[in-house]
Amino acid sequence: MKNIFFLALTFSTTLAYCQFSGAAGTNASTAIAKDSSIIIAWATNCNVERGLINISDANSGFATYGQASDAIGHADLSGIVSLGDSGAAVLTFANGIFNGPGPDFAVFENSFSDSFLELAHVEVSSDGINFFRFPSDFLQNILQIGPFDELSEPEKMNNLAGKYRMGFGTPFDLQELDGTIGLNINGITHIKIIDAVGSISAPYGSQDQNGNFINDPFPTPFPSSGFDLDAVGVIYQTGVNDLAETESSSILIYPNPANDFLFIKSSVQIENLALSNTLGKVIYSGKASEIDLIDYSSGVYVLFVQLHNGTTVTKRILMN
Repeated sequence: MKNIFFLALTFSTTLAYCQFSGAAGTNASTAIAKDSSIIIAWATNCNVERGLINISDANSGFATYGQASDAIGHADLSGIVSLGDSGAAVLTFANGIFNGPGPDFAVFENSFSDSFLELAHVEVSSDGINFFRFPSDFLQNILQIGPFDELSEPEKMNNLAGKYRMGFGTPFDLQELDGTIGLNINGITHIKIIDAVGSISAPYGSQDQNGNFINDPFPTPFPSSGFDLDAVGVIYQTGVNDLAETESSSILIYPNPANDFLFIKSSVQIENLALSNTLGKVIYSGKASEIDLIDYSSGVYVLFVQLHNGTTVTKRILMN
């Protein structure tokens, strides 16, 4: 009995203290809006291998909703492709994705609310053959969530696509995979999205990096079964960001990552500075050569520098 009590206490303590980013729009959320200026490109090709609509029933048939092409381009919510139980989509891009400050890409799903979430694992490859998974965490719900039950509390999920409602992407940082043998985090060519089967029973259920079952609505025996992929947006892409760095060579912005203050020096006259978050909300506007960041949450921000000659330079800022 003492051992059981100790295990229960340990589990509850883990749930209490292992908190991750909360729902889109809440304080310190890492959700990235589909129209955020930090997204510079979108997937250009998608191949899908559908899963069954109910993995526990071999005769249930496969998911059929949407087409692979619906996951290409901007997250416009007008089309999605349903993967089915354990189905997968592999996406490619016009140019490679590299590891920059903060998140490097974001995955968008079409959940209609913060409390009905469908989740997926995310893997990346730099050769199109060998894929490596982001380590995930799922720290809630002991009882099986039914097909129409709510799954909320994204603050207890980490590195699982779909933890935010439609219009908001889940960010992924390639730095977390640094040192992985066989992976070049500065030359990502393929991203794979794999539906996380929501069953909390073996052999069907998907698990996080710690062996916890990922408990989301199950079964969902419908044509739109499984993860509904909307789009994948790129934040750091080879060639595009390099050009931006060249254009901003006359401007010195430091430190980056930043802590309490951000300093701006320029060899040309600055007309205005604007700092926005990933939701597109401007949180600072002015001409000061230093910006006080003490009251802002950690995360990725975008600094817009409007110059006297009419040029506007953008710079991603990572705030610790």
